[in-house]
Amino acid sequence: ATRTKSVDVERADSGIGQMPARKWRNRASETLSSLQAWEAHRPCTDCGERDLPVETDVQNCNQRRADLCEKCRKRRTERKESVLEFVNTEASYGEDLRIIKEEFYLPMQAAGLLSQEQLLGIFSNIQELIDLNENFLEVLQEEIDQAFDQGDEDLMTVCIGEIFLEFVNMLPAFQTYCLQQSSSVNMLNALEKEKELLRIFLNVSQNDNTALRRMNLRSFLMAPLQRVTKYPLLLSRIIKATTEYHPDHGSLREAKSRIESHLEHINMKTKQEGNTWTLRSFRQDSKKKREVINIEMRETALKTVGWLREETRFVMEGSLQLAQPPDGQWVKKGSKTLKFQNMQVLLLVNMKRVSESSLESAEPGPVKDAVLVLIRDKNNGKFHLLREPLRLSNCIVSTDPDCDDTFELIEIRREAFVFRDSDRARTHHWFRQIRRYSRELGSWKKRRNALPNIMISTPHTRP
Repeated sequence: ATRTKSVDVERADSGIGQMPARKWRNRASETLSSLQAWEAHRPCTDCGERDLPVETDVQNCNQRRADLCEKCRKRRTERKESVLEFVNTEASYGEDLRIIKEEFYLPMQAAGLLSQEQLLGIFSNIQELIDLNENFLEVLQEEIDQAFDQGDEDLMTVCIGEIFLEFVNMLPAFQTYCLQQSSSVNMLNALEKEKELLRIFLNVSQNDNTALRRMNLRSFLMAPLQRVTKYPLLLSRIIKATTEYHPDHGSLREAKSRIESHLEHINMKTKQEGNTWTLRSFRQDSKKKREVINIEMRETALKTVGWLREETRFVMEGSLQLAQPPDGQWVKKGSKTLKFQNMQVLLLVNMKRVSESSLESAEPGPVKDAVLVLIRDKNNGKFHLLREPLRLSNCIVSTDPDCDDTFELIEIRREAFVFRDSDRARTHHWFRQIRRYSRELGSWKKRRNALPNIMISTPHTRP
């Protein structure tokens, strides 16, 4: 018989035989069973745990909720309640501010019970607080409404921490009000004893005006103090109910740290002014202590330059070593011959606002001015300026490869300064930031590329 070639044989079976086919069927069955087991015990979308209840009835268990373990369900509920509490209490605080203005300030002003100076002494910057509250509450409410419109019933997309940091400029307004609270109450007490009509008005308002809820003016004037001290508590509740993987977790912690630092700063200022009262005290760690010092330095810098707070951005701040060479030969001599002293340095930039109503959350406009504020280390509890601020529009910043641990800032027709940081990399970072704004301000610097010698050609070897 002639042997048939293998290529001429046509197979009628699967080609893998009975035993392999049985193994594949068993493996497929095992895979299906594994998938069903995984579906029955799928991990929680928040924490990754696998203790979810086996619930498939859509009427009894929403599919979105079925992907969460019992612990995370409870956490989401707590977070939603904490977020709504934050927004609702902010609205209640705003209502108290409105009562102060409409039920006390405006009637007293219209009736001529007090002079404008006396009204300002009692009510301080209440209008500034009202404006900040309205803007803050508007953004918060928009976030809540948008979350509900998108089907986010748990408000997981609402980032209170990020919004709070956008409105961090409201904290100095609270500080202004809190520091004047003691003198405001003393003035109100003295005027109430002196002016009978004022005393009658306050008594009638408390007893007959239903909007006041039987509360007197002093109780309403405490509303900003109570609100600013409640922020850390409300933020702590949201942090506790927010998983660390949530995008707002870091912002929440930063917001809580910022408000606590401001409260410690307010307490420090009240002690310096001889007041006996203090706001709620918080545990002060080294980070908060440094932040309190930074707040005080920023206030000193703002008072010095006279810029509006909402138009000011602090680009860099920290300790630098400074020396003033007696002549212009510091590069040849090297930095070893220079005598350095420690100095607190702040780089401030003044930004144009896009519109009159824009806050810090709005897009910043072009740079109007940039200055370098030099502050001596704290002495006798206060900061003192070394000199008037250095306007970078009148300065030239340069460095040299032979002395790369320092950089030089020359104020045209005046003084020269040599700076360095204990860390060389940070020295270079300071240099790049200061040189950047020095080049941006002043058209003549753009043409010369901010070089100290006008005869130097454009191609150069300076870093």
